[in-house]
Amino acid sequence: MSSEIGPAVKRAIDAFNNKDNRTGYFDLYDENVLLHGFPAGLLPGMAGLKAFYSGLWKAFPDGRLELSNVVAQGDRVATMYAFTATHQGEFMGVPATGKRVEVTGMTILRFVGDKCVERWNVADMLSLMQQLGTK
Repeated sequence: MSSEIGPAVKRAIDAFNNKDNRTGYFDLYDENVLLHGFPAGLLPGMAGLKAFYSGLWKAFPDGRLELSNVVAQGDRVATMYAFTATHQGEFMGVPATGKRVEVTGMTILRFVGDKCVERWNVADMLSLMQQLGTK
């Protein structure tokens, strides 16, 4: 793994968890990043990534991301994550509930230099919807 990747990922997570200025999170990604496992209909590349996270942060403004089991090999980083937050805005058609949620998932990032050029993501969305009280 490139010595640039570790610090780049740490900076991105620190930015993600800074609810007052999250834009630095996007510095991790190449403008044309390929996204797999995100909602259908997103625009490609950075535009889709920004749209997804804009909606997530609007619905869960106190959201916090914690990584575990980080494994790096060659140009890839794989990790498990936990996202914890309070549901304070509409998300996937569900109005704000005020409920505290935790969503776990796994992601694989492929890098060229210190930029993620491709990302695969799996999140436990069923658990999230159950925590929000949907059937």
